Amino acid sequence: MTLETVERDRTTELQRVRSSRSLDAPQRRFRWIVLIPTLGYLAFFTLLPLVWVVALSLFNYSPRRDGASVGGLGGDNPFVGLQNFQQLFDFSAQSQLAQTFQTSVIVTLIFAFIVLPLNLLITLPLAVMIEAAARRLRPFLRTIFFMPVLTSAVAVAVIWQYVLHPQYGLANSLIGKVTGETTIIAWLNDPSMSVLGVPVALLAVTMAYLWMDIGYNLVIFIAALQGLPRSLTEAALLDGANAWQRFRFVTLPLLKPTILLTAVLTMISSFQAFDLFQVMTLGGPDNQTRVLSLDIYENAFRFQSMGWAAAESLVLLAIVLLITLAQSRLLRSKWTY
Repeated sequence: MTLETVERDRTTELQRVRSSRSLDAPQRRFRWIVLIPTLGYLAFFTLLPLVWVVALSLFNYSPRRDGASVGGLGGDNPFVGLQNFQQLFDFSAQSQLAQTFQTSVIVTLIFAFIVLPLNLLITLPLAVMIEAAARRLRPFLRTIFFMPVLTSAVAVAVIWQYVLHPQYGLANSLIGKVTGETTIIAWLNDPSMSVLGVPVALLAVTMAYLWMDIGYNLVIFIAALQGLPRSLTEAALLDGANAWQRFRFVTLPLLKPTILLTAVLTMISSFQAFDLFQVMTLGGPDNQTRVLSLDIYENAFRFQSMGWAAAESLVLLAIVLLITLAQSRLLRSKWTY
């Protein structure tokens, strides 16, 4: 077989593969019929709002003032460039808006980095225990723990407000029965109460958030555990590994991609937490529970400072993006099963 024959056969094979991969006219039409609604939805509800937020962040915009003809920008809503961002990070400024923003960033970071480890430390062992329970009992346990996820966040906030009420709340009643004395603790309203420097009001909202949110990661971990190859745990059992060793050296490494997924989802959802703070504390006491999403809402819809709120929302987007990238870098696995 000559070299020309080999090259000709190779070219013919490549042409055949390319022709088999190409789509005919009906297939191309079907592809665009399927893609156009999705692309239109993403463009209208994702890309366009993002572009509009970026534009608003460059203006001192308020819907109360009359602007130019293009979206109300310009005129009495002047272009300020990056001034909003400069004021956000000007730590020497006396602006109340800047100080409140900086406080809300700190509160949000504290809340997120409390929620993340506690969520994983609760849901992963709980998923293992549920999978080790009797087969008939597992659906009942999964349902019980997942039900708070389906509950409205406002309803959860109202329930925990009653639980933590200083006069007739369940928490103070239980403490009173244990101590034998009437106990009045303002869990959500006392700015002087703290645990290891963290305000008790923020810890109370964190507890309510965890109660509502753990069922989501629990279901993810249960699904991951059910998908693990049993041959590896059985081999470890034959080698004499006990339950903790099988979990530590077999199950946990195999769950690393799932842990990354749940860590990213939990971090993103904790940065987006709004309902519980809005209903339970309104950011109080003394801005100790004023998270960034609540500050954005207040500035945008209460004080009508849309330009300032747009700049805050872009900062929130950047923080979430950076933390997500860091999590992916730290927790990524070089292998899978």
